[in-house]
Amino acid sequence: MTPGHTPAWYEICVSGILEDRWLRRLEGLLVHRQPEGVSVIRGEVDQAGLHGLLTTIRDIGVELISVQKIDPPAGSGFEDHKKE
Repeated sequence: MTPGHTPAWYEICVSGILEDRWLRRLEGLLVHRQPEGVSVIRGEVDQAGLHGLLTTIRDIGVELISVQKIDPPAGSGFEDHKKE
């Protein structure tokens, strides 16, 4: 695969608790709503998918806190790769 087309895992943190109606636009990604008012989105996307995801976050109107490339989780569940 050419650079940018190889999928990688990303963790994106946004301010606020994403409502259920927005989760359809994030289909295929793992979303964890934290009690302190932050939503964490994780998933495997290529560069085009990452840019599309960031556009979706902008369109939803929530504040972007961070975007990090992360190691793939050991298992397929969100809890398998929780940061301490």
